[in-house]
Amino acid sequence: MTKLVCQQLAPRIADLDANRELASAAIRSAVDAGADIVLLPELTTSGYVFESPEEARSVAVTAEHPLFAEWAAEAAGGEAVVIGGFAELGADGLVYNSAAIVDGSGVRGVHRKTHLWDREKLFFEPGGEPPRVFDTAAGRVGVLVCYELEFPELTRMLALAGAELLAVPTNWPLMERPAGERPAVVTIAMATAHVNRVFVACCDRTGTERGQEWTAGTVVIDQLGWVLSEQSEVGPASAEVELTLARDKTLTPLCDALDDRRPELYRGLAT
Repeated sequence: MTKLVCQQLAPRIADLDANRELASAAIRSAVDAGADIVLLPELTTSGYVFESPEEARSVAVTAEHPLFAEWAAEAAGGEAVVIGGFAELGADGLVYNSAAIVDGSGVRGVHRKTHLWDREKLFFEPGGEPPRVFDTAAGRVGVLVCYELEFPELTRMLALAGAELLAVPTNWPLMERPAGERPAVVTIAMATAHVNRVFVACCDRTGTERGQEWTAGTVVIDQLGWVLSEQSEVGPASAEVELTLARDKTLTPLCDALDDRRPELYRGLAT
């Protein structure tokens, strides 16, 4: 079994040192609780509601920054994998909204958000490479960042590449919804899990930042599309799962979520 722990946090805007401590403590707590995979929010190290491109750049770091060595050290205590968001300063001098995939050996890879939401376009460059699947000690993990989850082309791509889990650091702005309804973004995550037969874990943030409230919609979803765990007042969203169940795409003896596709009918989709 694999234990997933999503650590919903409230980073401080443009305070790298405070967020560095916050993230390390959250990873340590999750690993101490037996986590095999620890998920942190989008832009954990920097905060989100920037006032200028210069402010975003002031807290952008490379994947070689010492804070990731701290993540690796905390992960090594339980042979865990950590996935968390950060403002990345690329070798090209551009700033990206990225997610780092870290284990005890260090940074395994970085995914740059390809589809930027709203004012993110003022501060970040969109990533130019598609998301990919990382083979980890805990399972096969595909990584997306927030808004990317709303593009079925990306989620299906990762399912076809063999992802067992989609790990999604998010910063979901609070939106109005009818009483009693889940946030629409959580419903999208549930549908994504169901149609691809993969586990989905979304780690949101909380609090209010420069007047922006957050959904605090952290959730872990099984490969059938049902919610296993949500953030609560007593602790993080956490679940023990058998990720290998995501390898079975059969819906009935005669239906298969992936084999029933007819790609010849979809060729015009991208154009």
